[in-house]
Amino acid sequence: MNSTPTMTTPTTSLAAVFTQPNHPLELRNLSLPPLAAGEALVRITCCTICGSDLHTFTGARSSPAPSVLGHEILGIVESVSDNVTDVAGKAIKTGDRITWSVAASCGTCERCDRRMPQKCESLFKYGHELCGDGAELNGGLAEHCVLKPGTAIVRLPDQLPDTVACPVNCATATVAAAFAAAVRQDESLRDRRVLIYGAGMLGLTSVAFAKVAGAANVTVCDVSETRRELATKFGATNSCAEVTADDFDCVFEMSGHPAAVHSAINAAGIGGRIVLVGSVSPSPPVNVDPERIVRRLLSIHGVHNYAPKDLQTAVNFLTEHHADFPFATLVEASYSLNDVNDAFQYAVQQRPIRVAVRQAGESC
Repeated sequence: MNSTPTMTTPTTSLAAVFTQPNHPLELRNLSLPPLAAGEALVRITCCTICGSDLHTFTGARSSPAPSVLGHEILGIVESVSDNVTDVAGKAIKTGDRITWSVAASCGTCERCDRRMPQKCESLFKYGHELCGDGAELNGGLAEHCVLKPGTAIVRLPDQLPDTVACPVNCATATVAAAFAAAVRQDESLRDRRVLIYGAGMLGLTSVAFAKVAGAANVTVCDVSETRRELATKFGATNSCAEVTADDFDCVFEMSGHPAAVHSAINAAGIGGRIVLVGSVSPSPPVNVDPERIVRRLLSIHGVHNYAPKDLQTAVNFLTEHHADFPFATLVEASYSLNDVNDAFQYAVQQRPIRVAVRQAGESC
């Protein structure tokens, strides 16, 4: 007599655990906890390695350990508790293909009330939290991730490839926030002169945003000739290793290098807006001429992470325009979770724009 096989819910999930800088990640089977109210369990299909992951791995930045790195994540909802909705207020259900914000916020503290959920007083950051106390699966370098209440969730369309979509909840959404900060109310970047420092994922995405916004001129500054050439494929009209002009309407600093920050402020023209994004780790102070800022009517904005609306903007942007630019080429190699240490070695040694880590049976 034939019997119908019974599907069993897994009780553990394979994860690559960071224990200390410059040491191999340890593959461990971590317990799958029962879901609390407002949580969802996602089967991760793909995770790309961000620059901040490399900084943690190499010891360039301090990060909790042990932890599961990775925050550029997407996956399929496997189970969901009550009252889990996307940013549009629609209920999340099993089988949904989603991305989510790099952090979860409480929604009730003073910072959340001031529309700065990315600076929530009790912020929970995926890929940056300790493993323990029932919160082991909180990063992308694992088979599963548990989404906490207060996480901004956006569904992904089927036509958006994994490797294109993975950075949407980090670089793309951050760029969306930066461009929102770059324009005053009722203004746009149409016919404006735009300068972008850095031609990594942030900078290249910024070039694409500027082109779609109708900027008249987009100049990219990067010390790497290879990356400057790549920027032209994203629509940059000019590229250079050093900026000498001082008449740009909007300047985006995406590299985080102190010399670039100083140059960015000096490159802005009358009424120029400077958006600083790349300075996310300690660096030497930068000399600023206050008279120049006053007389030129300059505005300087700092952008770190983003709000839920920026994540939706980012997903919409890639859905509509990813085929217009070579986003699909930016993930230069793909590894399985079992080979995650090879992925990190490749990323450290070759410095590609992105490397993907996929789960068994997945193709990203």
